[in-house]
Amino acid sequence: MLNEKDLITINKKFSNGHVVNESTLKYVADYVRKSNNWIKSLAHLVRAILIDHIFEDGNKRTAVAVIAYYFEEKNYNYNLDEINKITVKMLKNNTASIDEIERLLENAIKSSIK
Repeated sequence: MLNEKDLITINKKFSNGHVVNESTLKYVADYVRKSNNWIKSLAHLVRAILIDHIFEDGNKRTAVAVIAYYFEEKNYNYNLDEINKITVKMLKNNTASIDEIERLLENAIKSSIK
């Protein structure tokens, strides 16, 4: 489970780690800490990073890294190109629905199992 500091550290790999939407960062970190559903937690994280733009820069790369982190933690094989594709799709479609993000993430898992 990732906390605020972890998310900032991940973003610093791609940018300066400057948080521009602190309330969303605090909200999503609190949600993740309390949740028992990892895929829903991941969907909330991805939405917060991509749609609410938690960071000044590097949000897409941070979201991809967070997805990869969770998939690795759960021992799922994944295709980084596939994660990039769904991330771009979410951005292009301005996907704000947690259910839709969850579906896209689950599809990425299923496509890696085949």
